[in-house]
Amino acid sequence: MDAQVQDNPDRNRFELRVDGDVAGFAAYRIRDGRTVITHSEVDPAFRGHGLGAELARQTLDQLRERGARVVPSCPFFASYVAAHPEYADLVD
Repeated sequence: MDAQVQDNPDRNRFELRVDGDVAGFAAYRIRDGRTVITHSEVDPAFRGHGLGAELARQTLDQLRERGARVVPSCPFFASYVAAHPEYADLVD
């Protein structure tokens, strides 16, 4: 299963694609120079394969590459960051 996350700035979300199909997304807003992750979800047809974690990991890695500060308002992203302290430096 090939899972790739790409930013779709026109829709203000990072999209998780599995074999070309959108399987999930992480919606965001830019506020005061920070990226606020407001909501994330994985399509029910793709659940149970660790894709939520993959969405979070790739999204946070891309934001790190940009030097972005992150506010994980989405409960899933907040719990992911709490469980993965290597991303704590991104949190504002």
